[in-house]
This record gives sequence, structure tokens and C-alpha cells, in this order.
Amino acid sequence: MSLRRALLPVLSAALLAACAQSSERPEIAVDAARMNDYVRVLASDDFQGRGPAGPGEQPTVDYLVEQFRALGLQPGGPDGQWIQTVPLSRTAQDGPATITAAADGWTRTLERGPDILVSSDRPETRITVTDAPLVFVGYGVSAPERDWDDFKGVDLTGKIMVVLVNDPDFEVPEDHPTAGLFDGNAMTFYGRWVYKFQEAARQGAAGVLVIHEDSGAGYGWSVLQNSAPAPKLDIVREDPNADRAPFQGWIQREQAEALLEQAGLDFNTLKAAAQQRDFQPVELDGVTLSVDFRQTVDRIETQNVVARVDGAARPDETIIYGAHWDAFGRATPDADGDDIYNGAVDNATGLAALLELARLFAEGPAPERSVVFMAWAAEEPGLLGAEYYAVNPLSPLETTVANINMDSFLPGDHIDPQVVIIGPGKSELDAILERHVQAAGRTVIPDPAPHAGAFYRSDHFPLARRGVPALFAAADFTGHNDASRDYVQNRYHQPSDEWDETWTMGAAAANVQLLFDVGAELANSDLWPGWTEGDEFEAVRQSSAASRR
Repeated sequence: MSLRRALLPVLSAALLAACAQSSERPEIAVDAARMNDYVRVLASDDFQGRGPAGPGEQPTVDYLVEQFRALGLQPGGPDGQWIQTVPLSRTAQDGPATITAAADGWTRTLERGPDILVSSDRPETRITVTDAPLVFVGYGVSAPERDWDDFKGVDLTGKIMVVLVNDPDFEVPEDHPTAGLFDGNAMTFYGRWVYKFQEAARQGAAGVLVIHEDSGAGYGWSVLQNSAPAPKLDIVREDPNADRAPFQGWIQREQAEALLEQAGLDFNTLKAAAQQRDFQPVELDGVTLSVDFRQTVDRIETQNVVARVDGAARPDETIIYGAHWDAFGRATPDADGDDIYNGAVDNATGLAALLELARLFAEGPAPERSVVFMAWAAEEPGLLGAEYYAVNPLSPLETTVANINMDSFLPGDHIDPQVVIIGPGKSELDAILERHVQAAGRTVIPDPAPHAGAFYRSDHFPLARRGVPALFAAADFTGHNDASRDYVQNRYHQPSDEWDETWTMGAAAANVQLLFDVGAELANSDLWPGWTEGDEFEAVRQSSAASRR
């Protein structure tokens, strides 16, 4: 099957049978007024922007627990609790960094900020790498399911990986041999800097630098530079030295070109070579880099809130609905002096949907499978609550049927005839959603901004990496209509993302109804939807096939 996937997979006979079965169940409706009231409360100043480990965390967690309890759900955390505690490691810059490139009597000092950005997720107060060789490894991708390997067995121990941003097929013409191999303009996980940082650790590298280009990254250098001083959070790992390279970061393209020139290499020539399957890593002969910086290290805790409705027939088989509870707390004030980032759309609306879905499943007929409702912590700093759950699952991931993610619904009562799927064609869940969308007289469209890689930037993703099929649909930050574009330009991640008394949630309720219908169908069937053939998560899911009937 071509990796230029169709938008929606073909329905199997089992899926058609399940669809017929689910259509006989009584209709249960999402209440838009209840959703709006949840948003009003959660986005109020009383919750101080719902920052993780900040003063707004405990009021937020207490409110969610209170609502789940009142709706008649059961606690889904360890030892019969509502909470899964998420320990986090926090690092922050502590003084300047010394970064020096050298080659045959030539030296260049690189300034952290304008030239290069370096940090470390290792819980160490000083990071020192001395005279490490530099190796250009193309896009830094190892993707066996796509027959792609940028490393070719080269030993990178103690060396610094220099990699291109985005995927190997990004920007290639349609007649190029690589065209479409990594989904064209739709960025895959392999294109994300997160993957490249993690791959550096797997390769045993001393560090990794991603060459910044505006087009490939999707944003300018200033975006990276402005956020660099902020503390970095990561889950507490059993062996952080195995999971994280000593340092990681970005380098301006012109600075990378200067390093390549010292080794007699040309950036454009290397980039063209890296877009071919037969690319071989290239060591920057005689060029080394030394990095030295200090950082503060401590630990904090945050909390996932977990509620569940136990399945009546197969309680060990689980459907997850998830939405992150955090926003940005109190931060830089806007022009009016408002420093509370209320996160009304992002993501009090997702929490409102989560609570409404919990009510529907609690009040309706008992599902055959268990349904779990996850209010994820620390999404904004890096999907950390979901990452911690993926490493420490409360229900086996092998028998988790699907993970349905909810992140940002816009207010209003005008129901858009189009429903966006983020990550279209990745799994058989798309086909289930499409049938319910068509029954509602609407149509499915793919993410209009696939180059942004939004599928890899929300809470379903840590579980998807470990094989759990994911559905991320109906999010309203994709710019697919005027309201979405206005929100992204004027309120996204700003203090102006606030609830006001003009809000209604009719359109959001219609979208949440579709997600309820999908989850109810899965919860009352024998379906095990899979990833599309050739998808990067297909192999890990298939490896646990024996666990599923």
C-alpha cells in the first residue's frame, strides 16, 4: 500500500456489523449549557490560569474530582484514588554557556541565543562536552517501516549529531524519488525535533543540534530564542542518561554553514544528499565543538485526574477519553496588565467535553468495555502527564482499544459542516468517525495545516507511540475557518483566551456528540481498530496482538 494514504480506510466487515449494532442503542445527547458552565468555572480567574505545580493546580484538580464524583463515576487512579501523581524533573539555565567550535587553528565562539541554543534534560547541574567531533546525519531518521536509515551503522558515541529539521521528503519536487515517502507536507513524528533529540540518546551521541530553517521548522528563530530561558520539564526517568543525550539544541543555519565550510562541505549539497535513501553520514573532518553550561535542577509534582466507568462484560478492555487541564498559569502580562492565562478554549473546553462525556456514560446503559476519563497534567510543557501515564499505565496499553483526544473547541452555535481530522488516514478510527459525521449531515476534511505536525503535539501522542490507536478530531486551532483563524491570531496562548457571558457551546456540543458516538460504538463492540498499513505506529501495535482477542 502506498504511503500516500487515503483519507479514510475501507470499513471491514466486522466494523460494519458493529456499526449496525451501535445504531440500535438509545440516543444520548451532549448538553451545551452544561459544557458552557464548566468552561465558565474552569476559565475563571479563581483558577489562576491552571498552571501545573502552581497555585491554580489544586483548585483545578479538586474541582474535577468533585465533578466526577458527583456524576457517579469511580476513581481510576492507583489504590482507588482519583489521582495519578506525576513526578517531574525541572532544569533551568544558571548563568551563561561557553560554546566554542574549533578546526585546525580556527576557532569560533557561538553565543547562546543569537547563534545557538543548548539545554539538557539530564538532572545534572553542569553539562560539559569537550572537543566532540561533529557528524552530519541528514534528517536523523531511523524508520524501518519506511525502509529509511540515516545512520547506516555509524558509531556516534561521544560525537555530536547535526541534523536537518523536518522530514526527508520535505520540499522535494513531486518527481523526486523520496516524494511522499514521509507523507509530503504532512510532518511525521520523524520530522519533529522531539524525535531527533530522543534518537540522539538512542545513538549514544554526546549531543544533537538541529539546523534551524524557518520553512522546515514552521516558525522563526525568535520563537525558539524567546522560549529558551524558561525552565524545562521532563518526567522523572529511571535512567535519564539512557533516555537523554548530555545536551540538545538548535543552531542557526548560517552558523551551521560556517562549520561545514571549515570541513570543506557545502550545506545545499549535503541537504540534497540527505533526501536520498543511500545517504551516508558525513563527519566534519577536523571540526569539533565544546559546550559547557550550568543549570539548576529540582523536582516537582503534578497530577493526572482519572475517573472511570467499569465495563459490564469486558472491564479489562479500555477506551480512553482525554483532555489536558493545564494552561500557562500567571505569566507575562498583556498590554492591559492581565497576567492570567485563563485557557478558556485551550483547554477548559476540552475539560468541559470530558465531564459531559463522563456524565453520558455514567447515566446511560453500562458499556461492555471500560471507559476511562483522563484529565492530563502538564500538556503545555511537553505532554508530560500523558507521557508519564504511557510509561506507567493504569490499564494495559495492549488492551486499550483507542484514545480519543479533545483539545480546544470554539464557542458559538454555528455548526461547521466540516469536521477536521488531525492526522487523517493514520488509523481505522477515521472510518468510524466518518460514518457518524455523515449521519449528522456533515463531512470530514483533513487537517488544513499538516506541515505543523499537530498530531504529534497533543496528549494522545505518547500513547500512540506505544501502539494505542488515537483519534484527534474537531479541534479548533487549525485555521480551517474564519473563527479558527481569528482565535489563533488573537487569543491562542494569550491572556485574552477568556470566557465571557456571550459564549454558547452549541457547535462544540455537536462535535463532542460525534466523539461520544465513536466511543460508545467502541465500548459496545468487539472491534480492535488498528493503524493504517505502513504507519509508524503499526509495528508496535502488532507486537502485542496476542493480548487482544
